[in-house]
Amino acid sequence: MTTDDTDPLAAPLPRIAHVPAALTFASLVAGLALGLLLSLAAPGALPPVLAVAGPVGALWLQALQATIVPLVAGLLFTGVVQTVAMASAGAMARRSLGLFLGVLSFSAVVPLFVTPALLSAMPIPGSAGTALGGGLAAASGAAQLPNLTDYLLSLIPANVIEAAASGKMLPMITFITVFALAATRLHRGQRDHLVMLFNAIASAMLVVIGWVLALAPVGVFALSLTVAAKSGAGAIGALAHYVMIVVLTGTVVFLAGYALAVSVARRGLGEFARAMVPVQVFALSTQSSLASLPVMLDACRELRLRATTGEFVLPLAVALFRATSPAMNLAVVIYVARWYGVPLSLPMMVSGAVVAVLVSLSSVSLPGALSYVASVGPIALAMGVPVAPLAILVAVEMLPDLMRTLGNVTLDVAVTAAVDRAAPRAPAESVADGG
Repeated sequence: MTTDDTDPLAAPLPRIAHVPAALTFASLVAGLALGLLLSLAAPGALPPVLAVAGPVGALWLQALQATIVPLVAGLLFTGVVQTVAMASAGAMARRSLGLFLGVLSFSAVVPLFVTPALLSAMPIPGSAGTALGGGLAAASGAAQLPNLTDYLLSLIPANVIEAAASGKMLPMITFITVFALAATRLHRGQRDHLVMLFNAIASAMLVVIGWVLALAPVGVFALSLTVAAKSGAGAIGALAHYVMIVVLTGTVVFLAGYALAVSVARRGLGEFARAMVPVQVFALSTQSSLASLPVMLDACRELRLRATTGEFVLPLAVALFRATSPAMNLAVVIYVARWYGVPLSLPMMVSGAVVAVLVSLSSVSLPGALSYVASVGPIALAMGVPVAPLAILVAVEMLPDLMRTLGNVTLDVAVTAAVDRAAPRAPAESVADGG
């Protein structure tokens, strides 16, 4: 038996292939432009071009889909164990996790109401959605929506291996969550071996998905060319509309950060807004909550929070708490469901919200494209919504990702201020003075 006290959850992430988001976005633009040009100027050239582009795009899409189930299994197991471990780390950790879960639950509820309302007020323009969806229909693999009885029976899998193999995400997530909770009750040596196994699975799958996404410029170009050739200029309008709806949904959560700071942390609106400006500017320039950590600590000093609170809660928030993720990830799936005409029952919407929270807690700090696929894919599979559109939408994720980062850093600081407000203060204890 080893006496090594190394935390198996602290293993460094492997080196992951990363393609700049701008290059993938440029491939999307080029594919749309070429497909539109061929459809208008040389329709006779389309059949041989699509005979090549179609299989290339479909092959890349299948490779992307193949990574989702094992990646989620690894990340979810380690995420549940990590969350339980943090909850036992003391009163401040429990208060922090309680606020994290509360905000994430609110974030998951927002798109259940806001996104459908936005889509009703601003419908997908004309026939663009139908045409764009048709361009990817062959590869969509949309599941049939179960009735209520089938849905309830599916929550507990009779065979978890069969559920995973057939892409039944909800029963698999249920099993992995219960399995991870059970693992936390084991002897430390047994628990650590399981954690190391699932951590290694997740790390290996991150390498694989990195390889797949390294080919994103090729795959996105082939898919967008095919879509533009079949749907015409409407594809561009549909993508712009998608970005607007998802960003507006995320904006609701972003604004909730100010409400949390005022109502729970008891900070003045102007005081909090002024302290957040440098953080938000830095976050927009880097698109990284992790890189923004030093600036967030400066904001905590500006807000006169105790140094011990900021130095404990903010790193924990960066590791576990992505406030906008449930809202914006679920908004993507609801949008795709409307796009493809997939009806969503109340149980499926609730399931999507639960999965969105679990996936958010299980995610790690990764480049936007990897995080997008690992976070949105499981929600879509759990709700019976096609995952094929994600292969195109990932190319424009660099735009919604700005709102994701902006909302995340704002709520990171707001939650830290709320934890600081709730923590008992020793008689001689002073606020952080920046020294």
